[in-house]
Amino acid sequence: MGFPGTWMTESESVVYRVVPKCACSTIGQIMYFSDHGVFFDGDIHDSTSGLHKWAQEASQPLIEANAKAHRSYAFTCVRNPYTRILSSFFDKICGIQRNGRRYRGNLVPMLVQKYGIEVGGDDGRDEFDQIRSFRRFLLFARDTIRWKKPMEPDIHWSAMSGHVSTFIVNGGRYDHILFTEDFNRGMQVVLDHIETPHHVDLTAIPRFNESEGHGPKRAHPVEAYFDDLSMHLMWEIYKRDFQLFRYDFDNPANKMPKGEVDLDEVHAKLGD
Repeated sequence: MGFPGTWMTESESVVYRVVPKCACSTIGQIMYFSDHGVFFDGDIHDSTSGLHKWAQEASQPLIEANAKAHRSYAFTCVRNPYTRILSSFFDKICGIQRNGRRYRGNLVPMLVQKYGIEVGGDDGRDEFDQIRSFRRFLLFARDTIRWKKPMEPDIHWSAMSGHVSTFIVNGGRYDHILFTEDFNRGMQVVLDHIETPHHVDLTAIPRFNESEGHGPKRAHPVEAYFDDLSMHLMWEIYKRDFQLFRYDFDNPANKMPKGEVDLDEVHAKLGD
């Protein structure tokens, strides 16, 4: 299986396991800048050079050798499951993607037909009942994760622990797991532990939120989207994410983690 979703700087200063919807665009650009002194011109997910990625065949033996020998500092980044799935809904389901089309072609029409979801019209700009549509999307997300129907779960709403685990199961070990909600502090820990060809000043780094503007703005506070049934579904889907990464399941309004991640616990529980 190797190391899917893993990126590494060309200088091999650092190894990063991507978790979708968890500041991955910003992290990728920081890694690119740390090697080249400039940012990648465009969405870092589109780069095919300047950064080793598991999806690039020539990078695979380099990433695998590094990760298995733990030659470089390795990290990943996680996010509150409540805000992560909301972000997935507004970006991937309601939004028009950077290619000018809907995400995954016929996915949204199928959701409109089978789950009664509204997405704000053809361009995502019309008024619609965001809360009702999101809750119906959450049922769909649960169906994909629990039963793989009507499709396989998408990387943007499959559990973070699943993404994080592949790196461990295939022989890697994390040195740090940072929180999207406390990004600068967590990313500084990474930078303090590595030597990079170019100095990175986090206070001067822009946020590369490539999904921003794709879809409608969230009209309500996070907690408004989650009633008792929604929270029950969230626990069914993301129980391990809440527990391992210390997020507050009982209070959707609290986006901050309740404590630091226990790396030994993560490796023990996700290394099976």
